[in-house]
Amino acid sequence: MAKVTRDDVARLAGTSTAVVSYVINNGPRPVAPATKEKVLAAIEELGYRPNSVAQAMASRRTNLIGMVVPDARQPFFAEMAHAVERAASDRGKLVLIGNSDYVDDREMHYVRAFLGMRVSGLILVSQGAPQQAAKEFAAIEGAKVVLLHRRPEAIDDVSVVTDDVGGAELAVRHLLEVHGYPYVVCLGGPVDTPVPGDPVIDHVEGWQRAMDAHGLPTERYLVDAPFHRYGAYQVALGLLSSPDRPRAVFCSTDDQAIGVLRAAREVGLRVPEDLAVAGFDDVPEAALADPPLTTVASDRDAMARAAVDLVLDDSLMVPGSDTERVRKFPSRLVVRRSCGCGGPDGE
Repeated sequence: MAKVTRDDVARLAGTSTAVVSYVINNGPRPVAPATKEKVLAAIEELGYRPNSVAQAMASRRTNLIGMVVPDARQPFFAEMAHAVERAASDRGKLVLIGNSDYVDDREMHYVRAFLGMRVSGLILVSQGAPQQAAKEFAAIEGAKVVLLHRRPEAIDDVSVVTDDVGGAELAVRHLLEVHGYPYVVCLGGPVDTPVPGDPVIDHVEGWQRAMDAHGLPTERYLVDAPFHRYGAYQVALGLLSSPDRPRAVFCSTDDQAIGVLRAAREVGLRVPEDLAVAGFDDVPEAALADPPLTTVASDRDAMARAAVDLVLDDSLMVPGSDTERVRKFPSRLVVRRSCGCGGPDGE
């Protein structure tokens, strides 16, 4: 069976191959609605499928967006990746996702691979050294990269972030002021977390600000813990079994908080009667936890749309462009029962 070509579509539609190309690629020139309908009808009738590889070679850009996350098994990153996929689909793009597993070299492997595939742009949830990534981007002509969920440092400040410091401060002040807990222990990240711009560092800073505002020390109350529930569960078993166990815990991620809830149940503590717990991220599982988890939320869908818009915005490549390069979204406190608030929804 002969392969259907763009010439075949043009003949059936009664137009030129250039017009067919404009319809398929949605530009660069506009096509009259009636003509566009004829082209689309011819494509449908003939069963024509564009050669995306040839298109990429001709345009030096594919219809793909690359996205690198630390670990898509963690609920927050899975939710964010899904939101980016939806936003990209609305723009006629597909998303390739790579997991860095918090390893700098693996993150750079995906960065090089995706940019080498001529993706339309790269959305990077980075946990590595931004200077190293910046060198990679500078070496590839036309690379467009947007940092998501992390403040920029050396990657030309194109990013989409939420108010991590302010959100964490809201949660800790709620525990201290509304419930009157004498102090709040913070589960931060692993020992090697301190990388400037990392959201967990900002969550710890928000906790410190709230504690400082109440004249409370922080040195003894910051606990290193893995980001995921399994490692946090192990840390919490020791923390909650000690004679001087805390009355309230703020976790830098909801996944950590879910691990703390499990550990509390295992050592015989009731939440919130014996222990108050708050998290950060408002993953879907937070509302289904037992008890439902008080946490900090951001508008992931809006952040994903902003990241996709930025990564597809060619004006970012123009020196002196007035395109807003950093989009910051507010955080909000979602109060549920785990902090000690009453009612079915924690209010």
